Amino acid sequence: MATIPIGPIHPILKEPLRIKLVLDGEKPVDAEIEMGYVHRGIEKIMEGKHCHKGIHLAERVCGICSYIHTMTFAECIEHISKIEVPDKARYLRVVTCELERIHSHLIASAVYNFAIEHETLGMWLLNVREIIMDLLEMITGNRVNMGYNVIGGVRRDINREMVDEIYKKLDIFEDEIKNIIEVFETGPLIALRSKGIAILPYHEIMRTRAVGPVCRGSGLPESDWRLRHPTYQELKFKPVWRKEGDNFARMMVRHEEIIESIRLIREALELYEECSGDVRVKAEIKGGEGEWRNEAHRGEVTYRIEVTDGGIIKRIMIRTPTVMNLEAYKYMLKTCPTVADALSAYASIDPCVSCTERSIVAIKDGKEIPLKFGLKL
Repeated sequence: MATIPIGPIHPILKEPLRIKLVLDGEKPVDAEIEMGYVHRGIEKIMEGKHCHKGIHLAERVCGICSYIHTMTFAECIEHISKIEVPDKARYLRVVTCELERIHSHLIASAVYNFAIEHETLGMWLLNVREIIMDLLEMITGNRVNMGYNVIGGVRRDINREMVDEIYKKLDIFEDEIKNIIEVFETGPLIALRSKGIAILPYHEIMRTRAVGPVCRGSGLPESDWRLRHPTYQELKFKPVWRKEGDNFARMMVRHEEIIESIRLIREALELYEECSGDVRVKAEIKGGEGEWRNEAHRGEVTYRIEVTDGGIIKRIMIRTPTVMNLEAYKYMLKTCPTVADALSAYASIDPCVSCTERSIVAIKDGKEIPLKFGLKL
């Protein structure tokens, strides 16, 4: 059998990683994934620092989903210290989080369309993304690393003109994205390259522990952690899911989640307008240990933190979704007829390598031992 190396630098890869594809003729039968090109040790850097500095480092875990990391970090500390966040801040967090989800899904869809050589749709997606980026900049002051979340709320409020602008831009964006979804759903080239390709069956989900749109594209709506978040429960959130399990299903889940995000933003803004008062409270951080999970744009993200009285970080562990979805990639290869399909399958899981490269292996007496929370290396 032949082996084709892809990466660490390759046009299909957003970030450095090496895939060794094992082929039987032209058909991929297995893959070996090598990582380690962008490990930064962010958790270790956080240790000994105050939470107010730690939240800025959390924002740098990922460049695309930076906001959800600060939101999860802040909610974990608020959970440990029993801090009640003002209602205005809770709704503004939903608005900003869903705007970032839309921007992340648009990039994922654009990259996938470039992978199947539908560049027109890819460029169209990147163009409409600018509407969302403008809204993020207006609300938070920045487009990527927003610095918007703080322990106890959000950094600043929005005014009447901003609320009207969000409604106005969302109307424009909604018309555009519905046209794009129709093109994707009915395009013959897209169907040829996406339907029945890289299937991840429902019965193999538990073996792979896949999360996020990858999981929901194979028929598991319960995987969406927004179902368990108190603010999203108020907004009557309903997860999007499909059962086909192929490339087409995974991309359509992301497209339909964009429509659901637009609904959530409008709903959260209506509730926000009924609120009064400030958008943050003075945070008195108490010592303790706790865990918080949110539905990031690629799937479940988990923060586990141990802090002292006053807010010094003793220990932190972050789990991001791509590490589970990369395992699912190997199962998808069974229904990839060509190398080109193996590459589009990789793009369909929307991997984030910088997010993922943070696992630590402890070695004692020449043997690997599982790293448990609180273990001193």
